[in-house]
Amino acid sequence: MGTESAVAPRPPALALVEDGEAAAALADEWAPEHLEVQTGDDDWYLWRLRNYGSLFVGESATVAYSDKAIGTNHVLPTGRAARYTGGLWVGRFFKTLTYQRVTSDEGTRLVGPPTRDICHAEHMWAHAITVDKRLERLADDRRRHTGDRPA
Repeated sequence: MGTESAVAPRPPALALVEDGEAAAALADEWAPEHLEVQTGDDDWYLWRLRNYGSLFVGESATVAYSDKAIGTNHVLPTGRAARYTGGLWVGRFFKTLTYQRVTSDEGTRLVGPPTRDICHAEHMWAHAITVDKRLERLADDRRRHTGDRPA
């Protein structure tokens, strides 16, 4: 591949790089609010680039179209924030709920000891106690079922 060029967001600059991979890496580092891609292999850039507010692919696409007519929005990350977030979209208004469920005693036996070790290493004693209580319950249950007495 020949020498590729990329334009920095601010101050205006031109960077000459060896190939498309270097151009994509540089664009991802800059993480621009708007990024236009007009190359002989636009699809490659579409799938390779990761850090931009909004991407305009091909010679017919333009920032103006997106900002004024066909874009998803005009609320985009600035100041290189595209390295960790994207443009505003309806999903930003949804509340995300997460949960965990351990469905077997074996799960507790597997995850308990390393979790307790991490809690101790981080000096999170109350968290470690919650693990210990669950492991103790399993040990008590096992003793009850086998008729063993606690040591």
